[in-house]
Amino acid sequence: MNIREFLTDKVQAAMTQAGIPAEYSAHVAASKKAGFGDYQANGAMAAAKAMKTNPRELAAKIVEHLDLEGIAEQVEIAGPGFINIHLNEPWLAGELQQCLGESALSVDKTTAPQTVVVDYSSPNLAKEMHVGHLRSTIIGDAIVKALEFVGHTVVRQNHVGDWGTQFGMLVAELESQAETTEAGIALKDLEAFYQRAKKHFDEDPEFATTAREYVVRLQSGDTKVLALWQQFREISLSHGEEIYNLLNVSLTRANVMGESAYNEDLPVLVAELEQQGLAVVDQGAKVVFLPELADKAGNPSVVIVQKQDGGYLYATTDLACIRYRVGKLKGDRLMYFIDQRQGLHMQQVFALARKAGFVGPEVSLEHHGFGTMNGEDGTPFKTRDGGTVKLAQLLVEAVDRARALIDSKGSDLPDSEKAEVARKVGIGAVKYADLSKTRTTDYIFSWEKMLSFEGNTAPYLQYAYTRIQSIFRNANVDPASLDATLVITEPQERQLAMKLLQFPETIELMVKEAFPHVLCSYLFELASLYMSFYESCPILKDGVKETTRDSRLQLCRAVAEHMQLGLSLLGIEVMDRM
Repeated sequence: MNIREFLTDKVQAAMTQAGIPAEYSAHVAASKKAGFGDYQANGAMAAAKAMKTNPRELAAKIVEHLDLEGIAEQVEIAGPGFINIHLNEPWLAGELQQCLGESALSVDKTTAPQTVVVDYSSPNLAKEMHVGHLRSTIIGDAIVKALEFVGHTVVRQNHVGDWGTQFGMLVAELESQAETTEAGIALKDLEAFYQRAKKHFDEDPEFATTAREYVVRLQSGDTKVLALWQQFREISLSHGEEIYNLLNVSLTRANVMGESAYNEDLPVLVAELEQQGLAVVDQGAKVVFLPELADKAGNPSVVIVQKQDGGYLYATTDLACIRYRVGKLKGDRLMYFIDQRQGLHMQQVFALARKAGFVGPEVSLEHHGFGTMNGEDGTPFKTRDGGTVKLAQLLVEAVDRARALIDSKGSDLPDSEKAEVARKVGIGAVKYADLSKTRTTDYIFSWEKMLSFEGNTAPYLQYAYTRIQSIFRNANVDPASLDATLVITEPQERQLAMKLLQFPETIELMVKEAFPHVLCSYLFELASLYMSFYESCPILKDGVKETTRDSRLQLCRAVAEHMQLGLSLLGIEVMDRM
């Protein structure tokens, strides 16, 4: 159950009975300060202002009609008309008990399921994925998992760059070596092959001309060139799959929908824009002017949809994407996880798509931008020699560093288990360090901080989970078989139960705003409250009553289940021992 929504319904009903018009909402939120109840309803002030009445008197009328018998132990009016709700401890215990062992853990499925099309990861093919692809990949994947968890139909779209000049360049390079090099050998190290082709392209005008000719042949459907293009594409996609598997990301080959998929629609789309009078010829190119995105001087924003030489741009392809995602995939909500530096581009595409009628007002178009991952010097993360950090190398180093850390702590696990733990800790640390930061901000990449067992880190949360598992081992209890009644008597137990029951609200906010960091913050707060509970409320010590012990084991079970589920939605794995 979402307690905030449940209380909102109760307060809203009381407001109606108190004669308050329906357009005034209850404004129920979790209290931020101790002593002000568990939840506050703040709707009386706004309603009183509109109705020209005393807010405290109106709040008193609401409380008079508020039916929270057996749910709240106290309801009080504070300040100018805040309604503080103190929840009943037996009710909290009962609600928490009900969700134990359930896969949904009290999270209700949405009553308004949508088809949500999510664009994320989207690397350019023919090159290795680098750290710049990390944020889009893991933020997008956390959101799609949460969306599916609450009952939406999610269509993943990996809009890879698999078309254009770079492929003409690669095919030309391959053809130039055909007499001495087998294609399979040349394609083994695609990154080095790409760099060699790029150098050739930059230094040899004749080669550059040939490469552009191959682009034309590719776009026109030349059978031989298409076959070579397919080889390059296959190698790149296989590399991407290896990265996704290592990252525990849910993208598969079936989710790939590259630029090439829209090639046939581009001339059709431009023709439609011309027919509507939106696209006009300007200096040989076909251009759309958007006065609704004009600059401060009143100059309209310019979107080029076809170059003078007949080529198409990213904007054209992105418009074709929207047509496909709305027309074919029937998307109700289109979410794009793309670097926030592409903000203007996305605004232009969204505005033009709506203006052209490719998407109706009922469809939500959302660009969820993100900041950059920076090095200790505050600049974009690079290798020591200034090069781009390959994502595969970063992840291997993360696992190696995690293994060294585990070895340094004197773990008695067998080597095979240490390797598995190192993988989960290393990959989890990299992902959590990113996901725990507000998506829209830049952040500093630090091995020391992300692999720490203290603070808001994945290792800290993973360790908290293993600590709970060790309690069950020491108690010789299978948590799934526990049937004891959960009883809340101590302040630490109450705080923990309250936080556990706020899990649905956290997921709701994460899905609505596309902010994974709210789930990270929740899990860190939950783990911290658990540590306080563990220190203050003995579980297995001599002298603890059996009923108290079993009740506290139930709380341990609830924390472990919420931790495991929450981390799994972030794509982070847990383990029973470290």
